[in-house]
Amino acid sequence: MCASYGLDPRFTDAELISAVDEEILDGLRAWARENAGETLRPTGKNLRNLNPVIIDADGETAVEPAWWGFLIDGAPSRFPSINTRSERLQERPGSLRSRAIVPATGWYEMKKPERVWHEFGLDGGGLFGMAAVTQRGRTADGEWFTCYSIVMRPAPAHLAGVHDRMPVLIPTPFARDWLRAQGDRELIDAALLAAASLDERVIAVPRADDKGTDRLF
Repeated sequence: MCASYGLDPRFTDAELISAVDEEILDGLRAWARENAGETLRPTGKNLRNLNPVIIDADGETAVEPAWWGFLIDGAPSRFPSINTRSERLQERPGSLRSRAIVPATGWYEMKKPERVWHEFGLDGGGLFGMAAVTQRGRTADGEWFTCYSIVMRPAPAHLAGVHDRMPVLIPTPFARDWLRAQGDRELIDAALLAAASLDERVIAVPRADDKGTDRLF
């Protein structure tokens, strides 16, 4: 599953969403620069880690800071919630009612049993979007946030030797559909088909450092 991911401010902008304007892209770059050297991570009980996601706000595309993983009764959920299996959404499409796109330039997984971290991304280092489902949640102090869970699917053959799962990537032509279409079984099926169009462009590179090893709470 997606252990951590990053947003490099040097990204190219061709892969994300055609509706994103320069103001939004500039905002993403500014956020990434402010967090230089840090990979996004699940938020623990004593941490507040809000990360940019792209949402549909009354027919307009917008960026909103959101909490990775679900908050339930004022605390991070006791069940794993930073990732959601695509198979589960196919079986229970009700979770697709609210969705987002998570901008990233790479994600990180450990290859086992070697315990070597790998960075995954698109060739060329472009910005891309990962499918996410969302719900509202509050912290212990009563503050409400949009919470998100990255949708995961089986990895294609050329990546499965490193890790057997990967995020559902949303190609630009499908971005509006993911954000605005009716949330049903047909939508997740279409998202998986669209994501497969990017498979050949996804690469995995071993990291000499231990990037990601301290990113879990």
